Amino acid sequence: MRDGFIKVAAATPKLKVADCEYNQTEIIKLIRKADEKNVKVLVFPELCITGYTCGDLFLQELLLTKSEEALASILEATKHTEMVVVLGMPLMVANSLYNVAVFSQAGEILMVVPKKMLPNYQEFYEARYFTEGVDNPYGITLCGQETMFGTRQILVCETIPELLISAEICEDMWVPDSPAVSHALHGATLICNPSASDEIATKSDYRKNLVSIHSAKLVCGYIYADAGNDESTQDLVYGGHDIIAENGSILAQSKLFENGLTVADVDIKRISSERRRMTTFKNLAGKYTEDDAYIYIPFTLSIEKTEIERRFSKTPFVPSDNAKKNKRCEEIITLQAMGLRKRLAHTNSKHTVIGLSGGLDSTLALLVTVKAYDILGYDHADIIAVTMPGFGTTDRTYQNALDLAKSLGTTIKEISIVKAVRQHFEDIGQDENVHDVTYENCQARERTQILMDIANKTGGLVIGTGDMSELALGWATYNGDHMSMYGVNSSIPKTLVRYLVRWYADNTDEGTAKVLYDVLDTPVSPELLPPKDGKIAQKTEDIVGPYELHDFFMYYLLRFGYPPVKIFRIAVNSFEGDYDKEEILKWMKIFYRRFFAQHFKRSCLPDGPKVGTVALSPRGDLRMPSDASANLWIRELEDIL
Repeated sequence: MRDGFIKVAAATPKLKVADCEYNQTEIIKLIRKADEKNVKVLVFPELCITGYTCGDLFLQELLLTKSEEALASILEATKHTEMVVVLGMPLMVANSLYNVAVFSQAGEILMVVPKKMLPNYQEFYEARYFTEGVDNPYGITLCGQETMFGTRQILVCETIPELLISAEICEDMWVPDSPAVSHALHGATLICNPSASDEIATKSDYRKNLVSIHSAKLVCGYIYADAGNDESTQDLVYGGHDIIAENGSILAQSKLFENGLTVADVDIKRISSERRRMTTFKNLAGKYTEDDAYIYIPFTLSIEKTEIERRFSKTPFVPSDNAKKNKRCEEIITLQAMGLRKRLAHTNSKHTVIGLSGGLDSTLALLVTVKAYDILGYDHADIIAVTMPGFGTTDRTYQNALDLAKSLGTTIKEISIVKAVRQHFEDIGQDENVHDVTYENCQARERTQILMDIANKTGGLVIGTGDMSELALGWATYNGDHMSMYGVNSSIPKTLVRYLVRWYADNTDEGTAKVLYDVLDTPVSPELLPPKDGKIAQKTEDIVGPYELHDFFMYYLLRFGYPPVKIFRIAVNSFEGDYDKEEILKWMKIFYRRFFAQHFKRSCLPDGPKVGTVALSPRGDLRMPSDASANLWIRELEDIL
């Protein structure tokens, strides 16, 4: 329950059609099993107390009586648990029969929600038995308890204010104007769907996609509990396809034809964060009209830290679907190239200038530029790849830069910066033996000056090579490698840079691939300090920390607004075995301090294309003051261990 994680479950119990006593026993078994797993919201299928396929037996008084008795027994058996349980049953209200979802907690009925859309086609004849659910709630008595009946009801958790629960039933989701649309607009963040969806070939894929899109459109958590294979197979087969989704992502789903529990951790605060940033999400909670009256029913859950079963990717920026890897990588590089294509066409520039270091970032920038030239039909020879060896350049990176430029057919220029930088040291009184920040930045700015001047001479554009991870940390020399005329990597984090270069290497000619694989094996370094025994002496990740951690921190800070304590918790969970808690905390503190202190560099970034959901452009995604204090975030970190 801490940090917004709510453990929820969809349940498909064993069942005998029309045998309420047997069904109540199986339902209670699954409730107890879910309670052992610390589930807080548990949803059963549509009409689970009787079975969905009772047909004309729904018109029998005995079945309806036994159904209510079974509900009473389930309520008695759940007095010990604070879990919210959602059960499907037939219910007579004012001489009409309804297909309803009953919400209960600790033996008390919280609300009763009727099904609104009743199918009456092909093999489904619900309208033969049931009445369409009413919208505006009114009071009824069920199992001797007073409760409310109607579709427009939302449960509000007093201890977790972001948790607001409502329901729609099966067919309600499949229609154009789903009741859940109204529920979400009136504040509901978790939608429960007791369902009975028959199984035919390919329908499970369609159903999964529908639940995913529904939860994405409504920015909500969604629990879909499906009737199982114990339903009557007179004409149809039911598969028990339980699905739990969150804002478009499928968190968990059951295998077809397997009864039991499907459990997942829904991040309610993440949903709240998404809605907070979406000003187009019309939040109508508390805004009543005569024809659109919702009632909000309070309930309570205890706040406790539970074990998170949900797993978070260690590399959230990297495509997770290996089957679609080629498509995703091609798409990302094309997006980068199309941004550059437009800028080249608009400025009528045929030449581009790239500082090629033999490192990952400049390698990706060159690959993207080549792609843009291919789209435009330009000659690769008009790409001027400039290698600028200095005090820290190693033979390995120098040779890789030359080999890559040659393999791609670009024009190579080699300009040593040593003489010019030494002159500059003399001009400003810098001792060459003092390897401080001035020593390093003089080299970076000299390189940028060379690139800019070559661009002027050729009428071209300087292509920026710096990536988003470096921008987040401020790991760039102000008005040095920080500056360009178009930054193609500005929204590509370091973990994704590496992934894209490796993908390119796997799909190119042998000569280019050989160079790229060696670039991938080279430690990340600005190469501004003299080598030791001919090898790189300055390794970036030894100084600022592992980029895979920083990219993880950046993603959850900017994409979902997670506080430090929550990011730390999921980082410990995700990187177990790679980094211990103390190490993660150390680099988190560095990340936050640098992220806040270095924003002035991001405030004046060159243009560059956005390719993912997170970007740092001061003109679009990150409107942050350069003088914002990091104290709130740092203080929270101080108390973690």
